[in-house]
Amino acid sequence: MEVKLYVGNLSFSTTEDELRTLFAEVGSVVDVALIKDRDTGSSKGFAFVTMSTQAEAEEAIKKYNGFSFGNRELKVNAARPKEESGRGGFGGPRGGGGGNSTYGRTPGRNSGSGDRNRRGGSGRY
Repeated sequence: MEVKLYVGNLSFSTTEDELRTLFAEVGSVVDVALIKDRDTGSSKGFAFVTMSTQAEAEEAIKKYNGFSFGNRELKVNAARPKEESGRGGFGGPRGGGGGNSTYGRTPGRNSGSGDRNRRGGSGRY
């Protein structure tokens, strides 16, 4: 069973080939994905390395977590599933009102049934 590892605290000059060579010392590397900034194309300082077995992944974690590579101390652990960030895509809670959203709502006029009484007067605006 393939196991994906998170590899963090990488030097920004580290390449996928360097990571593949390093992790190949402990087992079969299925994939290396160096994460880059989509605008600049430069490394974000972390990557995902997929090892072919659980045993190889555990060995890689033991050997390389805290390992000095490119004058940086690597952080290596099992990758966690990507969490929903609520960012990206269309139709997020960006305002515009409507529904029960707290975004884009201005208290006061037309915001609820008790406004007329709070403002006093006849309830006309």
